[in-house]
Amino acid sequence: SRRYKNKAGEPIEETEWHRVAFFGRLAEIASQYLKKGNPVYVEGRIRTNKYTDKDGIEKYSTEIVASEMQLLGGREGRGEPNQGDDDGGYSRPAPAPRPSAPASRPAPAPAAARPASGFDDMDDDIPF
Repeated sequence: SRRYKNKAGEPIEETEWHRVAFFGRLAEIASQYLKKGNPVYVEGRIRTNKYTDKDGIEKYSTEIVASEMQLLGGREGRGEPNQGDDDGGYSRPAPAPRPSAPASRPAPAPAAARPASGFDDMDDDIPF
């Protein structure tokens, strides 16, 4: 959403909605963790489809075919899979038990400096 004030000083909020298509494992993850209204960052390619409606008029629709997905926002919406009735056409397998962590872990190697980008405030944790 984009928030701003118009010339009269009234607050305006613009929201854009996009169709996003997920396939394979990414679709399974999306159906498990995404809920309506959750903020999400998606990368992918644009695909335009052409079809003819019932009146014989050619129409076009555009969607994003996702290749990457990053859940945004705090941790409050991340830990539990989506418990809604609509599974988006994908069945959710029961979560596998996680093995316990080893008693000691070697210290991670220092990370290389990352170039500055407009996404510095994004949380790098992913739910899987």
